[in-house]
Amino acid sequence: MGSPSGPPFDPDDPGRDRRERDTEPIPRYRPDDGPAYGSGAGPASGPSFSDDAGYGDVPGFGGQGRTWVRDPEAGYQPPVISEEELSGLRSDSQGMAPRRVLPLEDEPSSLVARYLFPTERYRGEWKRHWIHLATPIVVGVAATFILGYLSGFLAGQDVGALTTIAVLLWFAVMGWVAWKVADWWYDRFILTNKRVMVVNGIVTRKVAMMPLARVTDMKYEQTPTGRALNYGTFVLESAGQEQALREIKNLPNPNELYLRVVEEMYEPQAVEARLGKEADEAKADDGA
Repeated sequence: MGSPSGPPFDPDDPGRDRRERDTEPIPRYRPDDGPAYGSGAGPASGPSFSDDAGYGDVPGFGGQGRTWVRDPEAGYQPPVISEEELSGLRSDSQGMAPRRVLPLEDEPSSLVARYLFPTERYRGEWKRHWIHLATPIVVGVAATFILGYLSGFLAGQDVGALTTIAVLLWFAVMGWVAWKVADWWYDRFILTNKRVMVVNGIVTRKVAMMPLARVTDMKYEQTPTGRALNYGTFVLESAGQEQALREIKNLPNPNELYLRVVEEMYEPQAVEARLGKEADEAKADDGA
């Protein structure tokens, strides 16, 4: 076995004691060590620290971060963490960590399930924002007031045929409004781990899709009204070509939806891990 490296031992070396003190191992902090270091109680009664002391020495933190601070009078003190920094780590009243996106149904609706193949993982479906119905609703309300007043006026003029026409016209307008509402109800934007889809139509069904792997650019736009009412228009591009699924108007919660699509495109493993953890927590809650 070889000899230890370093200069030969010299008992008269004036710096030997200082070097030995500097190279002595520093014991780690133990909660039951007593008063803080530097309080005059001696090294054995206060907390001691290793070179890597940090959040890992404080219960609840993960081994990296700010270290304890040495006060000349009070000795070593724990790092000060503001309420704002802690707020992001706290759970809500239901024990769930804060989340940026809203929870979705675990299973697709019967309307959507028929368009998914077995190995595809469902991520969510969205109806368009209610602003999509603004024009039919305005037309229906206006027709009710105008044709109602006209019917009453014509009834007083003893022109029964015109009154009947006004009433039939009101029924036609209300039928058109009901059709638009039904069309809005069956119109869905769908996200899976493979693609985005739009399914719409009542009598004639239309299914448009774009693989996530083909999406080269994605953005959403919000007008001032859209920002106030929380809806927007999504624009998808694929290799600079015009696509059937390029512009999708009046989608709700566009920022949340944007985060979901981008996460599915760039961090699919993280999505799987998060959903798996949530499923395990749900099973644990059901078992409890």
